[in-house]
Amino acid sequence: MEKINKILVAADGSVDGCKAVDKAIDLAQRSGAQLDFVYVSSHINKDIPSDLIFNSIWAKLPEGVKAVKHVEKGSVHKIIVEMAKREKADLIIMGSRGLGLFKGALIGSKSQKVVEYSEVPVMVVK
Repeated sequence: MEKINKILVAADGSVDGCKAVDKAIDLAQRSGAQLDFVYVSSHINKDIPSDLIFNSIWAKLPEGVKAVKHVEKGSVHKIIVEMAKREKADLIIMGSRGLGLFKGALIGSKSQKVVEYSEVPVMVVK
């Protein structure tokens, strides 16, 4: 595997999403990669302000870890896959289940779709 320079992290405030953030921070510290956090506003999380999510993330970022935040609106998996391509991410990290009400057999439907459509490796954290 090539050196990881940029990691795209899906941040939604869910339990698994928070675990994904922690895993991404740890990996960025060890690899020196930049973190690009993306919050995708959808009908599921429309009442959760992105500032609440990002304030929590920025409070845990260690000194020296470079991070950028993105707020998008639309189809969660499409935005994540498109942003990974546009931002030239080497890896996507996301939680296995977000804030949705329905649970898939193994992983959530959003993370499953990202795995299916992404051109870069995807780490699904649970």
